[in-house]
Formats: sequence, structure tokens, C-alpha cells
Amino acid sequence: MGRKSGSSVLKRQRELKKAEKAAQKKERPSDGDEPGSGSQVASADDLAGYGFPVGDEADEETRD
Repeated sequence: MGRKSGSSVLKRQRELKKAEKAAQKKERPSDGDEPGSGSQVASADDLAGYGFPVGDEADEETRD
């Protein structure tokens, strides 16, 4: 059996580190659902400006 080259060992270590990082990311709860986590959330005024029903108007339209 021959001696392994240093680059193949380093490659394997990089792959292992990448797999561990992916597993940790998968285990963590998703923070993307909460407002203020970097995503933009439109306010009621913004939605009204775009023509979306807001507040009581929205309730009336869903009853029809």
C-alpha cells in the first residue's frame, strides 16, 4: 500500500467539514419565518398602497 498524498487528505478533510456544516445547518431551526431577520415585510400602509385589502376590508371580501 502506498502513502497517501497530502492533497487527497486535505480534500477529504474539506469534504468532511462541509458535510458537518450542512448537517448543523439542517438541525438549526429556520429563522427566515420571523420578521426582522433580514427579510422585508410590507406594512399595512404599503399593502393598501398596492391595492390589497387591509384590515376590515379584507374580512369583508373573504365573506363574499
